[in-house]
Amino acid sequence: MSTQRTWWQSLDVKQRLKLVVYALLLVNFAHYIGNDIEQAQHTFHSGWRWYDWTSNFATTLDELGWFILLFLLELHTYVLSDDAFTRGRLMAMNVIRLICYLAIGHAVFAFGEYLVDLAAATHHVDSALCAFANDGLSFTRNLEYWELDASNCGTLSTGSEFYIFSQGQVISDAAGMTIELELAWVDLVEVVVWLFILFLIELRIRLQDRGISSSRLLSFATTTKGVLYGILWCLAAYWAHRGHWIFAWDEALWILGFMAIGMNLSDWRKEIAQSTPAAGETSGAN
Repeated sequence: MSTQRTWWQSLDVKQRLKLVVYALLLVNFAHYIGNDIEQAQHTFHSGWRWYDWTSNFATTLDELGWFILLFLLELHTYVLSDDAFTRGRLMAMNVIRLICYLAIGHAVFAFGEYLVDLAAATHHVDSALCAFANDGLSFTRNLEYWELDASNCGTLSTGSEFYIFSQGQVISDAAGMTIELELAWVDLVEVVVWLFILFLIELRIRLQDRGISSSRLLSFATTTKGVLYGILWCLAAYWAHRGHWIFAWDEALWILGFMAIGMNLSDWRKEIAQSTPAAGETSGAN
C-alpha cells in the first residue's frame, strides 16, 4: 500500500498555518478593492486627474505592494537557498521591491493629503441636510455612502452642522466628520507603523545575511517590533469598535503573516548559530 505523502502533508504545522493566513489575506484583498470601487462611485467627477484615481485606490495599491513584499520576504527567508540568490535575481527582486515601496509611499502621501482635505472641509452651521439635497452630493458616515436626495435627507441626519469635502463631492455631519478624521488618522498611522516593521525586518535580514545571529541591534529590533505589533493590535481593536470587523480581521491576518516571516528569520538565526557558533558569539560581543 502506497504511503506517499502529498505536498500539504509534507509541510509542518507552522508552514500550513502560514499558507492559510496568506490565502485568507488574498480573500480580504478582494474586499478592499470593492471598498475602493464603491468610494469612487461617490467621489468621482469629470475633473479627476490620474493622481485622483490612484489616490482613490490608494488602499488597493498599498495592499498590492505589501502582498508582493510579503512574497519577496517569504522567498528570501524560507523558499530560496543562499545559492539561488544570483546577481540577476537579486537585482530583479530589488527593482520589484523599489516599485512596492513607491506604491506604499504613494499611500502614505494620499492618506496624509486626505487628512489635509478633511481639515480644509467647507463648514456649514445652522443648516439642515435637506438644504443640500439637490447639490449632487453623497452623504457619508463611518465608511458608508448614500446618494443624497430629497427622499433620504431627513433620515440620514438630523444635525445642524455639516462638512463638505473630497473635492466638493461628499458631505457629513459633525458626528460623521469626527469618525472620518479618526479613520483617516488610523489609516495613516497604520501604514507608517508597518513601514517601520518592514525596516526592522529588512535590518534583521541584512544582519543575518552577514552571519550575525546575536547582537544588541538584533535584540533592539526584536523588542521594537513587538511594541509596533502592539500598536497594530490596538488599531485592530479600534476597527472592531467602529463595527468594521473585516478590517480588524484583516489587520490580525497581516500581523500573523509578518510574524510568520519572523518565524522564518528565527529558524534561519538558529541555523546560523548552529553552523557558526563561534562567529555568532563574536558578533554578539560587538
